[in-house]
Amino acid sequence: MQNERTATLILDDGSEFQGFCFGYERPVAGEVVFNTAMTGYPESLTDPSYAGQLMLLTCPLIGNYGVPDRSLRADGLSVFMESERIHADAIIVSDYSHDYSHWNAVSSLSEWLNSEQIPGLYGVDTRSITKLLREKGSMKGKIILDDPAEADFYDPNAINQVARVSCREIITYGEGSGKKKIVLLDCGVKHNIIRCLLKRGLTVIRTPWDCDFHTLDYDALFISNGPGDPDTCDVAVQHIRRALPDSKPICGICMGNQLLAKAGGASIYKLKYGHRSHNQPVRMVGTNRCFITSQNHGYAVDSHTLGADWEALFVNMNDDTNEGIRHKTKPFFSAQFHPEACSGPTDTEFIFDKFAEMVFNQ
Repeated sequence: MQNERTATLILDDGSEFQGFCFGYERPVAGEVVFNTAMTGYPESLTDPSYAGQLMLLTCPLIGNYGVPDRSLRADGLSVFMESERIHADAIIVSDYSHDYSHWNAVSSLSEWLNSEQIPGLYGVDTRSITKLLREKGSMKGKIILDDPAEADFYDPNAINQVARVSCREIITYGEGSGKKKIVLLDCGVKHNIIRCLLKRGLTVIRTPWDCDFHTLDYDALFISNGPGDPDTCDVAVQHIRRALPDSKPICGICMGNQLLAKAGGASIYKLKYGHRSHNQPVRMVGTNRCFITSQNHGYAVDSHTLGADWEALFVNMNDDTNEGIRHKTKPFFSAQFHPEACSGPTDTEFIFDKFAEMVFNQ
């Protein structure tokens, strides 16, 4: 019989949900968002796009397959995770499995959270919380142990989250093995994006989000995923805009889709509760080709504001929101979803093939 300490999730509309602690016991505040994926909590927790967020999982049972080895490859990339550490500020689940079993597991989820000082909350009605978030939209929330004054509500989107998670210096991967050099603008990149680029014979030059990459020798630009509000990343937008008169290939993923769109003159808006799941259906515009995609974003491109030289490339089949853009004449395109989708569907990994083809054929 487990004997965990009680804790309470408080939303900024006054709703309260009492449960039990697992992981590291401390108060925390952030934006409460829900993810409907049934697998992949190690990948989601280490996705930098979750920075500043309290991640609520709708799958009832979490923790039953533990946590995989957190070792790094020779090039510094994580073998099984999406970054070097946990970026979500907390995890909220209905039923936490204290016992785990998996061939690749080396520890329990609670042990891992505790080692990185990340709070967990279980024993709450995640179905009720999810319905509330769907009706009212993503909310500010906090997990407290005893006194509501232990933590204050705050909006993580008011802070430049990209600057918090981006690398601090230029890092090169695959140097000497790839004939083409790709500048990867790191807005909070998932490691599987880098792995996918390296697998296609490209040298990857990973730069900080605000780097003036025009001073570098490169053949194409790749703009990564990342957390928070894209409107806080104007420096990156200005650098991307300077690349548009050239014809070097450009590809963006998630936040990269939004920053490329902003560089092209489009507007961004916040979704009511975002897209965070492994089963978002998207359609390639102008065709009947549909794909099941993994997604994690709270903002979207307003397709109606795209300039005359741009057009929508993908559209969400659930709510008709933009899922990608492309330039009508130049080799620029992007996707709002995650084609690398570690722990999710791989239906759209051809995005990387298309980008590599553009790079090698230029």
